[in-house]
Amino acid sequence: MSRRQMARPGGRSARVQESVHSAVRALLSEVGRDALTVPLVAQRAGVTPSTVYRRWGDLQELLSDVAVEHLRPDTSPEDHGSLRSDLTAWAEQFLDEMSSPSGRAYIRDALLGDPDGSNAGRCSAYAAEQIDVILARATGRRENVPGVETVMDRVVAPFMYRILFRPDGLDPVYAQRLVDELLGAAEEAGR
Repeated sequence: MSRRQMARPGGRSARVQESVHSAVRALLSEVGRDALTVPLVAQRAGVTPSTVYRRWGDLQELLSDVAVEHLRPDTSPEDHGSLRSDLTAWAEQFLDEMSSPSGRAYIRDALLGDPDGSNAGRCSAYAAEQIDVILARATGRRENVPGVETVMDRVVAPFMYRILFRPDGLDPVYAQRLVDELLGAAEEAGR
């Protein structure tokens, strides 16, 4: 079981987590990844190194936890009035953020310090929640909508594969094409 799952939410635990996460983010920009150490993070956060080791295990698991928190969306997807517009806008933004150098670094960190796969699951859930909001709005407008898992398989999964293994051609046109193909297939199935 991951150490992160044993932490109690709220109170001192939440304050320690926020302090340590803030220290990591600040130090990454100040000294860079190669100079980052648990003692340096602990000193900046005002905790002992043993607190960091007890809670996160090692630097990689800490970086993974920080990355997952960074990858959590801050807001709901914007409403552009139609499923096609909403999903296209979301897909373009998601692809832009995830394929940026910092996005790739966060993806790498989220996966590298994830021995049990829970961080990958959390990141996937963030995307699925955003897609669910878009699909629920479209359902409310009585549009024909695909399922969340279909969108994950036909849009998000190709993005992640390309971001990790074939980073060429990742632009808004690629995002639009995947959404168009998905919705075209959904329209064909709905006839």
